[in-house]
Amino acid sequence: MLHRRSFLRQSGLAAAGLLTLRLPSWASLPYRGVLSPAHNIPADKQIDPAWMRSLYDRGKPGTYTKSKNELRYIGMPAGGLHSGTVYLGGDGRLWLWQVFNDPREGIDPKTVLWNDGTREVKVRNRDGASYVEPAIAANKRVLDQGFAVLIKSAGKEWIRELREEDWDEVSFEATYPVATIRYRHAEIPVSLEVKAGGIFIPLDADNSALPATIFDISVTNESQESVSVTITGWLENGARKISGKDGEGEKHNDVLRTAQYTGIRSTFTGGSERKPDDGSTAIGLVGQKALLQTDAQPWPLTAAYFARGQEQAATGAPSGKLAGGVSTLPQQLPPGASASARYVLSWHFNQPLQKLGAKMKDVSGGFHYGARFADAGAVGTYIGEQIENLWGRTLLWKTTWYDSTLPHWFLERTFLNIGTLATANTYRFASGRFWGWEGVNACEGTCTHVWQYAQAVGRIFPSLESDTRERTDLGIAMQDDGGIIFRGEFEDRPAIDGQAGTILRIYREHQMRPDATFLRNNWPKIKKAVTFMLAQDKNGDGLTDTPMENTLDAIWEGEIAWIAGLCIAAAKAAQKMAEETGDQAFARTCQTYVEKGGKNMAQLFNGEYFIHRPDAAQGRKKLGSYNTCHIDQVYGQSWAFQAGLGRLWDREQTLSALRSLWKYNFTMDVGPYIKTHTGGRPYTVEGEGGMIMNTNPHNEARPYGDNVTWQLGYFHECMSGFEHQVASHMMAEGMTDEALVLTRVIHDRYHGAKRNPFNEIECSDHYARAMASYGTFITACGFGYHGPKGDMKMAPRWNTHDFKAPFTAAEGWGVYQQRDQAGGRKHAITLQYGSLRLKTFRMESGSRYKNVSAALNGKPLKAAFKQSGPDITVVFDAPVVVPQGQELTILLS
Repeated sequence: MLHRRSFLRQSGLAAAGLLTLRLPSWASLPYRGVLSPAHNIPADKQIDPAWMRSLYDRGKPGTYTKSKNELRYIGMPAGGLHSGTVYLGGDGRLWLWQVFNDPREGIDPKTVLWNDGTREVKVRNRDGASYVEPAIAANKRVLDQGFAVLIKSAGKEWIRELREEDWDEVSFEATYPVATIRYRHAEIPVSLEVKAGGIFIPLDADNSALPATIFDISVTNESQESVSVTITGWLENGARKISGKDGEGEKHNDVLRTAQYTGIRSTFTGGSERKPDDGSTAIGLVGQKALLQTDAQPWPLTAAYFARGQEQAATGAPSGKLAGGVSTLPQQLPPGASASARYVLSWHFNQPLQKLGAKMKDVSGGFHYGARFADAGAVGTYIGEQIENLWGRTLLWKTTWYDSTLPHWFLERTFLNIGTLATANTYRFASGRFWGWEGVNACEGTCTHVWQYAQAVGRIFPSLESDTRERTDLGIAMQDDGGIIFRGEFEDRPAIDGQAGTILRIYREHQMRPDATFLRNNWPKIKKAVTFMLAQDKNGDGLTDTPMENTLDAIWEGEIAWIAGLCIAAAKAAQKMAEETGDQAFARTCQTYVEKGGKNMAQLFNGEYFIHRPDAAQGRKKLGSYNTCHIDQVYGQSWAFQAGLGRLWDREQTLSALRSLWKYNFTMDVGPYIKTHTGGRPYTVEGEGGMIMNTNPHNEARPYGDNVTWQLGYFHECMSGFEHQVASHMMAEGMTDEALVLTRVIHDRYHGAKRNPFNEIECSDHYARAMASYGTFITACGFGYHGPKGDMKMAPRWNTHDFKAPFTAAEGWGVYQQRDQAGGRKHAITLQYGSLRLKTFRMESGSRYKNVSAALNGKPLKAAFKQSGPDITVVFDAPVVVPQGQELTILLS
């Protein structure tokens, strides 16, 4: 089995001698010139102050346009969670259709050539092929699908497909999970707007996993004359699309009708064995009468097509293109009026992924959506009957998320990576078990040392994470000694960072529950996992020193700041959990570890940043970061801010470490660095900004050890998940400028003119670690939450006088707003979905207050408050439950 990102061993990069250490004669070459070129990242970042200020501006939604040639790479995941990858393209058409259980790596499996500045090398998909040469929508339209309009006015007639070629201008507003595409043409009397995406309702993991895309199409009469409008949509029968052969069965299209759904179901019958692409597709119109065509053939489109109906079941050969068509009835629109149509496109390919079946018993049962629905038609009719609840709440979340004082670009970049869940990177099996790759079809096992960076899932769909902790990490993957195998069925040993990160996630999952049931039920196994982690400190100084696997695919010797710090954070989380369960003896054990480790972290501080202290016996024989500047060096403290664990070791040393990362590792142009420090993969290229993984700022000889191995290549890369982690920490520590710049250069690397904005790449496409971006949103809001305690905190990092942002909690989500007013500050929490139970609410302020008043929907509540420096806690006399649609207000004066 080829493990994560091990391309240097088996790819053209090694074969071409890109890493000189792979050549037989490497040991005889001068170390400095071969492995350790001079550090060349400038301390002065040459950032335009005006550009820096612009990062704080509210701005407008990120929009890509035809006129700027920005549409061809756009692929927004537009289906439900774990239902394959269906992309919404820049012009509104669906593409890719990676729903047929394709085992190949990536969304566009290929090897490309890349010139790293010194030579041309081969790059596979897991090594950044899709970064160097992004997939183009026009080349990946697996199924024929589209929409069109027929417009009649003043004796003239126009037929236009909703595609780039048919309009003067097409714009794509990149607001995941619902994008807005607009179409304009100077000679046509109407404008069109499409809102499209999958069902996406935070906290509702089941209904957010429907294999379907919704299209809301609106046509507005922009002229002074009346117009007639007819909308049509079609979808090719996708059953056996890949493997179908003439003589081995036939395609079928038939009609489905319910009170709210009218459509065409597409299936396949015949064939002697089941194939990965056996299944069904469907297209339907919701809430209005429709004209149906079971054999649509809309090629080319004519006016007669819009008036043609055919409802008898149709069949076709596997090699043919049998499409179902659904059209609205003509609507007359006076000037300024609009017509609309709401379509559901669904799919159902419930075949086990054979690539996994040998090791995972869950695979044989198929997928979770397959257990819920018989076919794509059943998916469509379910959505049709529940459209207001499902699509209505999706649109409500989209409005809630973007109705904020935070910059649009920031809201987009910190959130859109959760679209990874709506790709072939993740599965949810019929058993209900969640499972994921690291990147699409690359590196199996919901890897603990990768997925622990992904802060988004635990906050948006906490049930998926808590179930994974319970069923996988504390179940399938747990060894007798408490070690958690870092790839479940696909490995046989723990990884130390994955072990610590999983303990931290367990605490986060506990916080995102309404009560302590999850913690109580799992405490014996949690304690066992913590005990294993604590035992990896052999010399008892609170600094982990047992050689174990880590996320850089190596076993490092010695005491390593980022691993030691992560274990300290996990021990602090364990202390908190032990206290809540009443296990005071174990709480004291963890507390002692935390205090000792926090104090001794100073031993790993070199005056500027935290380092890797070599093993006393091994020295620097093996690969390590040693006295170099490593991107994750204070990752434990970063995690502590995500979970509300407070300060774990010296603040000034931590800030110095972050400033060193900014000084030594961050650059607005990685070009000069990667030309001289070869061996990394192209996840960032010349002309783009980024934070290098590991640098040698003082130009030490042999900085990475005496016997470096292929993993050295990682040190010279920019990997966005690690960068997001640092940005979130900088934001929490008040380094707001730096956090925004780092987040923005990632955002700019994924601009639509260059590559797909929705696909952050590391080891293959839609890499899980990139969901660390949500952590930067968390720290920008100063958000903290503990559901069982009924405690919530909001302490925004800027715009404190007038701030507004969304939040999610255990049982509901909504909007938080604080605003200065005469004599004080008003805080308001409005619930948009579910409910919120609070006993305490915490905030920060530079002002001193004397009085507090609180009300729920205008009805006064009894509350008191206490203030210590900037920290303010409001305590309610009795727990407050804020129901959906109501507002809790707190006024400090």
